[in-house]
Amino acid sequence: MAFDAQTKGAEVGMSVKKHSTSILLGAVVGLLSGGFWGLIFGGFVGFLISRALKGAVAAINPQAAFFKATFTVMGKVAKADGRVTENEIQFARDVMAQMRLDEARRRQAMEFFTEGKDPDFDVSKVVKSLSVMLRHRPAVKLMFIEIQLQAAMADGEVSEPELKVIDEMCRLLDFGADTVEEVVARVKAQRDFYQHGQAGVDSAVLLKDAYAVLGVDEAASDAEVKKAYRRQMSQHHPDKLVSKGLPEEMIEIAKEKSQEIQAAYERIKTARKP
Repeated sequence: MAFDAQTKGAEVGMSVKKHSTSILLGAVVGLLSGGFWGLIFGGFVGFLISRALKGAVAAINPQAAFFKATFTVMGKVAKADGRVTENEIQFARDVMAQMRLDEARRRQAMEFFTEGKDPDFDVSKVVKSLSVMLRHRPAVKLMFIEIQLQAAMADGEVSEPELKVIDEMCRLLDFGADTVEEVVARVKAQRDFYQHGQAGVDSAVLLKDAYAVLGVDEAASDAEVKKAYRRQMSQHHPDKLVSKGLPEEMIEIAKEKSQEIQAAYERIKTARKP
């Protein structure tokens, strides 16, 4: 791959900006103790220490790791088919808006998104550590996958290159192929249920979508439908997800998902009333 001076320069500038406070402190200490060369050396040491500390915090904090992985992988998914569309960028912005990020956190999220778009970005770099921390938190891992699938669907359907990234991510998170297919079908159903509801389509179509949201067949018994509903709600309950490592900023996303599940269940119950 050819060296792109402009891209690399932008990356260096972004990295310096991210660690600017530590670089400045290190430079001041270096200047006081060693003059000009002390300033240079101190700034460099400050940069290294800051980068190491931020990496260590992410390594032991599931919420920090989830936040970084969410936007870097989202960038990777968006770039997978060679071009990042405006819809994909808007989806990332919508997620940030739902999270109610302040300006600093929004910039950080965009930096992670940009990092993920780099052709050399390795998904395993962030997902493996996330997998270790969420080993016994399947609901949080499931939420992560669902967000990435929504990102992949932002421009319509999931393309083959996007699905390849999703498959790799699921493998790193120890999800089997059957689980992936089930989640893809459910996320598509959630999207259709929402879009069809907004468009005011035929109630029979919405009812079909509702069954797909719960992951059950229309011939399922009332008991089976209720069991599926309870399972979905348990997996997407905002308070449970936050307690298991989901960043608190993402509670609105979890609430939205649980509301969609609730709405689907209510539509099925209404349709089944004698």
